[in-house]
Amino acid sequence: MCFSEKKKRKKEDEDGAAENEKAMWEGLNPEILALIFTRIPAEQRIGVLSLVCKSWSQCLCGPYCWADIDIEQWCRKTNRTVFKIDSAVCKLVRRTKGTVRRISAFKLGDRGFAFIANCGRFLKVLKIPMSEVTDNMVEKHAVSLANMTVLDISYCLKITCKGLEAFGKNCKALVHLRRNMPPPELVPTYNVKPDVSEALTIADTMPGLQHLELGYGRFTDVGLEAIFAKCKALTHLDIQGCWSVKLLDGHLEDRCLQLQEFKSPWHDDFDIGASSENDSDDADSDEESSSDMD
Repeated sequence: MCFSEKKKRKKEDEDGAAENEKAMWEGLNPEILALIFTRIPAEQRIGVLSLVCKSWSQCLCGPYCWADIDIEQWCRKTNRTVFKIDSAVCKLVRRTKGTVRRISAFKLGDRGFAFIANCGRFLKVLKIPMSEVTDNMVEKHAVSLANMTVLDISYCLKITCKGLEAFGKNCKALVHLRRNMPPPELVPTYNVKPDVSEALTIADTMPGLQHLELGYGRFTDVGLEAIFAKCKALTHLDIQGCWSVKLLDGHLEDRCLQLQEFKSPWHDDFDIGASSENDSDDADSDEESSSDMD
């Protein structure tokens, strides 16, 4: 056999192997493909993967790949506008055909929140830190988020007690709330005067909470006492930077230290005595497992 024939045979073998590999990928069940694709960032799923072959494109156009939507890093990367973020969220949520279970975005607006709520009857986890969502929109649409178990509205300055109350009254399955606020030196316009209204609202409307993060909150010992009195299931509490909490009552301090994890107003990475041996990663694992319980 001459050299040219060997080269031709080798090319045919390589082409055949490539075709077999392509057929193997194209023949995969869409749900199996989706399990693989969900490990890839959302922006790459939309762009590069959809161009590979027809079966991949069809899978990416279906709901299987979008039950978990995490575009927070994409939102932060180039400081995109609220309009662009809302548009991206609406586009991705539309692909789920109402099956979305987790959403993580950044600087979401009212339009994006309303679209999520209207399509989110199966939604378990909603993380929208530093978003522009308003009380009015939360009051209007929170009723559609009855199955939500994890909520992160940290640094959402347009959500006040009214929005918190709407979440609490409508989201009875809620077990993890992140409501961290910015340190005063970062946002000079943020009112730092003591105010127990948010803490009282949480206590009155969210009795099932297990994990609660209220970093740089403005409440006092009165608000913390109300939370302990009504949130009987509480196991993890983070009140770093809540300078108005003094823990003057020894009984109140004892309650804090009995929790599985507690971060005091003065907690830092070297304050070993302020928390249990469990770290924040354990808390995140607990939140995800609790969010999957139906």
